[in-house]
Amino acid sequence: MGNPKAFLTIHRQEAGYRPIEERIDDFSEVEQTLNSSDRRTQASRCMDCGIPFCHWACPIGNKQPEWQDLLYKGKWREAYRLLEQTCDFPEFTGRVCPALCEKSCVLKLSCEEPVTIRENEVAIIEVAFREGFIQPVQPVRKGKRVAVIGSGPAGLTAANQLNRKGYDVTVFEKYELPGGLLRFGIPNFKLGKNIIDRRIRLMEQEGVTFRVNTMVGNEVSAKEIASTFDAVCVAIGSEVPRDLPIEGRNLKGVHFALELLSQQNRILEGINIPPKNIINCKGKKVLVIGGGDTGSDCVGTANRHKAASITQIEIMPQPPVGHNPATPWPMYPQVLKTSSSHEEGCIRRWNLASVRFIGDKNILKGVEVEEVEWLPAQAGGRPEMRKTGHKEVIEADLVFLAMGFVHPEQEGLIKELSLAVDERKNIAINPATNRVGNTNVFACGDAVSGASLVVRAMASGRQAAKGIDKYLSV
Repeated sequence: MGNPKAFLTIHRQEAGYRPIEERIDDFSEVEQTLNSSDRRTQASRCMDCGIPFCHWACPIGNKQPEWQDLLYKGKWREAYRLLEQTCDFPEFTGRVCPALCEKSCVLKLSCEEPVTIRENEVAIIEVAFREGFIQPVQPVRKGKRVAVIGSGPAGLTAANQLNRKGYDVTVFEKYELPGGLLRFGIPNFKLGKNIIDRRIRLMEQEGVTFRVNTMVGNEVSAKEIASTFDAVCVAIGSEVPRDLPIEGRNLKGVHFALELLSQQNRILEGINIPPKNIINCKGKKVLVIGGGDTGSDCVGTANRHKAASITQIEIMPQPPVGHNPATPWPMYPQVLKTSSSHEEGCIRRWNLASVRFIGDKNILKGVEVEEVEWLPAQAGGRPEMRKTGHKEVIEADLVFLAMGFVHPEQEGLIKELSLAVDERKNIAINPATNRVGNTNVFACGDAVSGASLVVRAMASGRQAAKGIDKYLSV
């Protein structure tokens, strides 16, 4: 390391967010950046820790200490070259990854001041684009074609890897523009869509073909895909949101979270939304059910709509601040997370279960909730929930259900594609190769694992690409 003792005298410095009064009037990215000198200073804090747990914690195996050292020394090009070996899209992970690496940083474990790895990562990739370190590459073609179905983080990663290996790759996307969850699930204030467009343009220049507004099974048949391509990679995500089937669920004003988030992103893209379908929180009392990141994204969106009030409720207990002895390292720390959206204005409550939606003339007016408590399980394992009988009504004009997604069944498109080439109905996915049965069909990302992190989807996409390359190289 260039300065192995910097961590003793230099504290962690985050770039922070734009002022609240400024950012809630637009959908531009809220996160700021440090100047290059301060960024290099932050990189110098990466200590010679001996065993870099950040390597172990990162699903894609980023070599953080190595490129931190290069960044500290001002070797931006070399830092980028090292980063791109493991991460296809640092401009995405550097913005939306929860930074599992930082949770395992020795400086986090010892003094709660991890290296600003995520921010340093996005700084490197932005310099690489700005300074022209990134140029389209034209690999030697192998004469074999691969179809990738879905253009979220897993699909884009698989496509990028396969294209770089010389395969002719066509990406099929059912929506209007490529990007999947990145484009239609994550708000612009966290990930500007110009960042996605920039990467898509580069991939197109390198030879990847994108076919949007193309639903495999409708516009093009599964049989045609399976028979005309040498291999198929299914990366369609986990698309079924967890519902809340209680009384009043069909009242006007109850929506899934992604109905709001995807619609808002489409509006910002200039995609026409019929006026009768537009969800607008202006002047409304908004209730978000679910305490995770998706719920937080709804809070930020509602704030920008100028909602009258926003409440976010969670059925689980409020986690502790800073450190949770119940989730020691190497477990992921379950601690209270206050996002930029929460800072903008939101009432947060825990230990509340939703009982029923209350309406008048089919229009939502409120939600009856009941306080619950969590008791340790007698034989260990998951705590048991007990209703307390303490009920109340939270007034609401709009409710957004942000309770995650149900685990995908390995049926549907994966089965349809597999049966098109193999009638033995074997749709088991080999975890080592991501191959479905004995077919030319592979699957990756949330379509296999269930809803997870962008960085884990990218890791799965790389693994699927490796499996396809091995399959087609025999």
